[in-house]
Amino acid sequence: MTAMPVDRSDSRPLHSQVADALRAEIRDRSIPPGDALPSEAALRERFGVSRSVVRQALATLEDEGSVRRTRGRAPVAAIPTEHHRLVQRVTGLFDQFSAEGLSLRTAVLSLERARTGPPSAVHHLVTEDLLRLERVRSVDDEALSYVRTWLPAGRFAELDAAMLANASLHRLMEVRFGAVPSSGRRQIRAVPADPRIARELGVPDGVPLLLLEGGTFDQDGLPLEWFESWHRSDRVVFDIEADGATDQVRIAPGPSLAAAPAPAEPPRGAPPEGGGPQGGLDRAVALAAELRTELDRLRAGG
Repeated sequence: MTAMPVDRSDSRPLHSQVADALRAEIRDRSIPPGDALPSEAALRERFGVSRSVVRQALATLEDEGSVRRTRGRAPVAAIPTEHHRLVQRVTGLFDQFSAEGLSLRTAVLSLERARTGPPSAVHHLVTEDLLRLERVRSVDDEALSYVRTWLPAGRFAELDAAMLANASLHRLMEVRFGAVPSSGRRQIRAVPADPRIARELGVPDGVPLLLLEGGTFDQDGLPLEWFESWHRSDRVVFDIEADGATDQVRIAPGPSLAAAPAPAEPPRGAPPEGGGPQGGLDRAVALAAELRTELDRLRAGG
């Protein structure tokens, strides 16, 4: 490995600098999961520090779960825990994880009125009078996703940030506001993490994230929310259920959600559009194809 002495003018302790460098290499898989880390002697030479500094850095990584150590053996990069999410379901991350017995914590960063929002949110919600909600979702104190949600301000004027701490927004919509999330479209893209989101998720700037975005309608076909949810690609896996009952499969990226025409308001009680097997499979295949294209683009550029 390339020598990279610590910066002795940095205010961070030397062991923290060593731990940060090794943590980044484990995270971006320069040190693949299950592989042994360099020996203490190699790390001392690489960073230009004492044995006690190296050992303190390794102890920090072990305590946080980034490395695993067995008596008499070199520490190895931990195999990360992956959390799975079914992307074609309207239910949010909170309800899906709760059903699996996982405790998902939600930290509300902000909830404020906005004069307008991105074109995709305004187009879907058919109003510029919006609420902007920003949250971080975590499991076992490890951040998994950063969620930005746009809501029609008139409909959710009584919404308060305290209601959403470690709670499900969709469940709150149903219980408090009588709005049942019932249908919608979803789109997945691979995007680089901007500095703010990277900081909240504890990843390096520019690391690839999985962006799930889309709009949701309620039981009456009225627009309910527009959301953008950035997920750590090293911790969250998007699962897609495919129905093999159809004879034809369309392999093509779906149209941009932002450019989609405003949906006509369906009659009360009408089933969600595309609810049959063919519609579900087409959406699943389109999501997979678009995600593959974006990942290939990022790989080619990096």
